Parts: sequence; structure tokens; C-alpha cells
Amino acid sequence: MEATVAAETTAIVTPQTLLEHWQGHRRLTRRVIEAFPEDKLFTFSLGGMRPFSEFVIEFLKMAEPIVHGVATGEWNSLEMPEAPKSKAELLRLWDEATAAINKIWPTIPQSRFRLVEKAFGMWENENVATILYAIDNETHHRGQGYVYLRALGIEPPPFWERG
Repeated sequence: MEATVAAETTAIVTPQTLLEHWQGHRRLTRRVIEAFPEDKLFTFSLGGMRPFSEFVIEFLKMAEPIVHGVATGEWNSLEMPEAPKSKAELLRLWDEATAAINKIWPTIPQSRFRLVEKAFGMWENENVATILYAIDNETHHRGQGYVYLRALGIEPPPFWERG
């Protein structure tokens, strides 16, 4: 006899829970940026990887534009007018992006999370998967930042502290 499975209709993660999860990662990444000495943030690398500042710029190019795209269906450019050249400028842009994400997020219609779109003309997927990609990408490259900090003799912030 075959078992019948009822369709699941309860959300495991709400939009607000997903935002808080992402912002927890962003708070941790901000602490990693802060841990870098100014001169090493833009120059230090290992094994041919990019300096950590370039990863941060990548996060900045993606985060707010993805939230804007999910909210509106308008997938603007992933480019920045000019790359930041100091830790203070990176942190200012980080904080501005965080505020923008928090402002835009509540405007996302529930139905848009599961909508399949081609983000920035490149990534065709459900919008929630594009958000998850941004989180995964940040987590992956933040791990590289941890390796850099340890190589510089700096203890990185505990990865589990996202508050």
C-alpha cells in the first residue's frame, strides 16, 4: 500500500526570518572588515585570491541590487560607480546597503520570492534562490577573510556570533 503525503503549506522560514538570518551574516562580515588593518584590507592575499576588500565590494554590488530586483522585478546593474579606497568608506557603504536592504525588504510581495526571474540577465532562478546565493557567496568569501586574518596573526570574530 502506498502512503500519501499531504502537501506542505507551512513556511519553514518566513521572509522576516530570512532577512534576520542574512543580516546576521552581514553583521559578522562587518566585524571581519573591521578586524583587518587598513593597509592589509586592500593588499593582502594568499594563493592568488583577491584581497578581502574586493570580496566586500562584490557583496556590496550584489546585496541591495538583489533585494531591489526581488521587490520590483527591476534588475539594475551590478556595477559600482567607483570602488571605495578606505576601510571607513567600505564600512559606510556597508551600513548604507544594510539600511537600504532593511527599507526595501518589507515591500517585497510574498509572491515574488517564488517567482522565477533572470536576475541581472544572468541568473535564472527563483528569487529566493538568488537571495540564498548572495548569502552563500558572502559566507564563502568571508571564510577566505578568516584565513587572511589568521595568516596575519589576527583572531577573527567567532563565526557563530551574528548578533
